[in-house]
Amino acid sequence: MAIQPARIRVLNDVKPREGAGYVLYLMQQAMRVPFNPALELAIEEANRLKLPLLVCFGLLDGANGFPEANARHYSFLLQGLADAAAALEKRGIAFLLRRATPAEIAIDLSADAALLVLDRGYLAIQKRWYGEIEREAQCRIVQVEGDVVVPLETASTKHEYAARTLRPKLRKLWDDYLEPVEPRQVDHPAEGLIKRLKLKDGLDASDPEKLLAKLALNTTVGPVKRFRGGYTEAAGHLKRFLEHAFAGYGAGRNKPEAGAASHMSPYLHFGHISPVEIALAIRAAKDADDDDRSAYLEELIVRRELAMNHVFHTQGYDDYARAVPDWARKTLAEHADDPRPKLYSEEELAEGKTHDHYWNVAMREMRETGYMHNQLRMYWGKKILEWSPSPEEAFARTLRLNNRYFLDGRDANSFTNVAWIFGLHDRPWQTRQIFGSVRYQSENSLRKFDAKGYERAVTRLCEAEEG
Repeated sequence: MAIQPARIRVLNDVKPREGAGYVLYLMQQAMRVPFNPALELAIEEANRLKLPLLVCFGLLDGANGFPEANARHYSFLLQGLADAAAALEKRGIAFLLRRATPAEIAIDLSADAALLVLDRGYLAIQKRWYGEIEREAQCRIVQVEGDVVVPLETASTKHEYAARTLRPKLRKLWDDYLEPVEPRQVDHPAEGLIKRLKLKDGLDASDPEKLLAKLALNTTVGPVKRFRGGYTEAAGHLKRFLEHAFAGYGAGRNKPEAGAASHMSPYLHFGHISPVEIALAIRAAKDADDDDRSAYLEELIVRRELAMNHVFHTQGYDDYARAVPDWARKTLAEHADDPRPKLYSEEELAEGKTHDHYWNVAMREMRETGYMHNQLRMYWGKKILEWSPSPEEAFARTLRLNNRYFLDGRDANSFTNVAWIFGLHDRPWQTRQIFGSVRYQSENSLRKFDAKGYERAVTRLCEAEEG
């Protein structure tokens, strides 16, 4: 099946280089082999040019490490790369993992490439890498957008005000893009290519734990046992979710104790699974009704792609002054001097040492397992706003804690959800102390689910981490 043309952008429209040794694919956002349109396009081009395919990945650590990433994030990432490297080898595709920025490895290897294929991300750092590659790589460059259902600028060319403004645009289009990505046959296997090219600086991706120990990383937040990275793990989680938890998702998704979450967010963040594959599986699921499917696709497509739209169109999406809308900053400023019921330091928040027992439970789940249910994430963030000395400091704290502990931190969804706490993609509500007309969330919201049942589940998960 052909890759939809709207997913493909030619960044450097020159003819493929003659006499080249390979076609090159920089696998940086879509870290998987199945359902990867960028990879399949690279295979098509390699077959057409009668060349082997070389896939590369630039691994940052030390002073050049990915901003705010720590050993928890890198462990999950390396597990995914090990899974991808093994799958590439089975298909006759070479893989090179090198200590370098993505731009550095792509530019270097493009010198002997007929053409270069990129995938696409929307964060500022990713846009900077791709811009550097576009300026300096001396070969044809093709970018393929494979980690959203509807290509971002096909859905909308402007910053959307809210989910309600983007939703009809996505629903009108998404059927056209919910198509399977069939694996292409590799006509020219790359066996021995790395050796022939004398590329001796590659890292061994096969042992993630061993490689993790060699990297210069922030180790204050360590790996978790609850989730293991890679497409194989992601597909297993999805299968179990569809078989045991999806029926009733519409009613149970806001109940953390109900076990109705799919836990796909870390895998989507690292590109270990395609949102298209998930959406197709949701549509085909048995024993679920239309409410379940609609609720899940709302989160997977509308909310997630609204976040992509936000970070793409917002310079400074991690900055309070630019990420939070004017009306919300104005009302929060008007109430900045309101007395706070409690004030906590960031260290006290991180350690879960507040007067709010269930907030502390949620913080424990986040700190020790790398995950927190969405229903608790919003309550968690609203309380940080309430317990911080200013809205600006609350925004910075929330983002730092989010990015430090969550496996899916530093994601477009993370930046957008943090800004939502402060009024993004929302409207003014009844005026209150501290919050002004920004939406408030009280302890009464905990009565909507079995908070004690949630605590028992968190205790079991954290004991498993310690065991």
